[in-house]
This record gives sequence, C-alpha cells and structure tokens, in this order.
Amino acid sequence: MRTPRKKTGRTVGDSQIRLGPLDSFIGFNLRMAQNASFDVYAQHAHAEHMRPGRFASLMIIDQNPGLTQAELGQATARDKSSITPLVKGLERDGLIERRPSAQDRRSVTLRLTDAGREVLTSLLAHAEEHDRKLDRLVGADNKAEFLRLLKKITTELN
Repeated sequence: MRTPRKKTGRTVGDSQIRLGPLDSFIGFNLRMAQNASFDVYAQHAHAEHMRPGRFASLMIIDQNPGLTQAELGQATARDKSSITPLVKGLERDGLIERRPSAQDRRSVTLRLTDAGREVLTSLLAHAEEHDRKLDRLVGADNKAEFLRLLKKITTELN
C-alpha cells in the first residue's frame, strides 16, 4: 500500500522534498532541530573539531573529575564504539588526561588538563550565546516546559 503524499516538506536547493508522514513525527523533527542547532553552534564556536558532543564531554569531565570512560559514555548516551575514539581524540588534543583508577586497576579516570579548561571556558561562552538564541526561538515563557518535555522523552525512552 502506498503512503499518501503530503505537500509538506523541506526545501533543498531549488526542490521541495516531500517528507510524507515524517513531517509530523516528533523524532524526525527533534533530529532535524538538533542538526540545525549543532551546525550553528559549530560555526560560531570557531573551534575545529569541537562539535557539541565534545563540548558536552569536556563539561561533564570538568564537573565530575575522576569519572571513568564508561560513566562518560553513559552520561552522554554514547556506546563504547563511539566513546573510545572521542576520549582518545580529546587526549590526543591535550584536553584531557587519563589516569589509572585508584579503585579499579582495570579502568582509567578522566580529568581536564589546563588546556582543556581553557578550551571549555571559551566553548561555554559560545554555548551560552547559542542558548540565548534558542531561548528567543522557544520563548522565555516556554523554555521550562520545553526542557521538561525533552527531559521526559529522554527519561522515559531510556
């Protein structure tokens, strides 16, 4: 059975791309909004290789010195196959250091370096500026409810 075509869609170049039922799916629109937000953030942060996921990881490591790579993966909703290259990249860039865990010799703990703290401070200023733009789009009166709904989606689907 063929899905009826809807006239709603996205403009790509000179073409209007039909999305069909995707246009009304919350998940699809969350992803599109996330992509748009991340792209604008990355453009304004002016830091090569500093995507929002790296910024979030630096912030979480800063707020939780000594957390493990597995804990960072859980906090950022990343699996082992994506958290390992992220941590290696942050370490290679001199932004974090890995130290053997005092509690479990099989794991390592993560800490920001001085360079990592400097980068985080700069990225935080960009993130706050970006968030103010999103605040204007959502509206001051709607922000708390919007965040509540996003957190509800995250909590109840995990």
